[in-house]
Amino acid sequence: MFIESKNNPFARTVRFVCMAFIVSLLLSTMFSGIVCAAEKSAAKPEPAADSRDDAKRAKELLDRAVASYREKKELALAAFMRQGEFIQGDLYVYVINTNGVMLSSGGSSSALIGTNITNLRDAEGKPFFREMLDIAKSQNSGSVEYRWLNRVDRKVERKVAYFQKVGDAILSVGYYIPRASAKQAKDMLNRASEAVKNDPESAFTAFNDLGGKYIEDDLYVFVIDIDKKLFRAHGASPRLVGSDAQTLTDPTGKPIIKEMVSIVKAKGQGELDYVWRNPVTSKNEKKHTFVRKVGNFLVGVGYYAR
Repeated sequence: MFIESKNNPFARTVRFVCMAFIVSLLLSTMFSGIVCAAEKSAAKPEPAADSRDDAKRAKELLDRAVASYREKKELALAAFMRQGEFIQGDLYVYVINTNGVMLSSGGSSSALIGTNITNLRDAEGKPFFREMLDIAKSQNSGSVEYRWLNRVDRKVERKVAYFQKVGDAILSVGYYIPRASAKQAKDMLNRASEAVKNDPESAFTAFNDLGGKYIEDDLYVFVIDIDKKLFRAHGASPRLVGSDAQTLTDPTGKPIIKEMVSIVKAKGQGELDYVWRNPVTSKNEKKHTFVRKVGNFLVGVGYYAR
């Protein structure tokens, strides 16, 4: 116990330090509340038009972070956690050491600083940090894909992280794979229609390739034989190929294929709104699909609305 006395300088010092700590804590709490309120009230940014833009931004931010860390070490770790050049929208830097301990983060993973996250898994159970550590130790740099909470829209989404090993630290910047836009859907429909026109069978094979060029973010192509009413291709669910398309309905019971076929028979091409499972988020979402008649086939590509 300290002796409470006006003539006790040590006691006065302790009281001063305690008061300063309390004031600092209150100010920190108030500031955090202001920041959270601002985040909630701020308008959501428009999704990027092309995931390649976000990939480029992520790589550039990682390069700057690596340069800063090489020059400033611990000072750079502190800078990564502050609002400024190393936090850009949903892009931020996080750092772990080669033992798997989180050293710094400008995002939600800041709560893990000081924790060994080697065995931490993403929303699908993937031990992506362990994968990152293994690659970094053998190759120094690389990328991993996982599912993580996007603090902008408060949803768990697919994310790609680039990383680089610098000494005993591994610096990383990740970006969320965006939802495709209407323009991207139309562009893919144009490419797919041309492919079907030139060589239908080869086109169907390409559309059904889950790792092929006709799978971009949440975009894919589906094709229906109008006369036989069968699926010839489906980029999200190849198992549907050969099945009766006309019986397919969305979760609300809407006969979407029948309506699509009616549209292309009457107009040659058109659009339709319905609800469908997003292969990226694994949730039923509103979808807007563009359809076109190519020969005796209905070719469709849709995008998911936020």
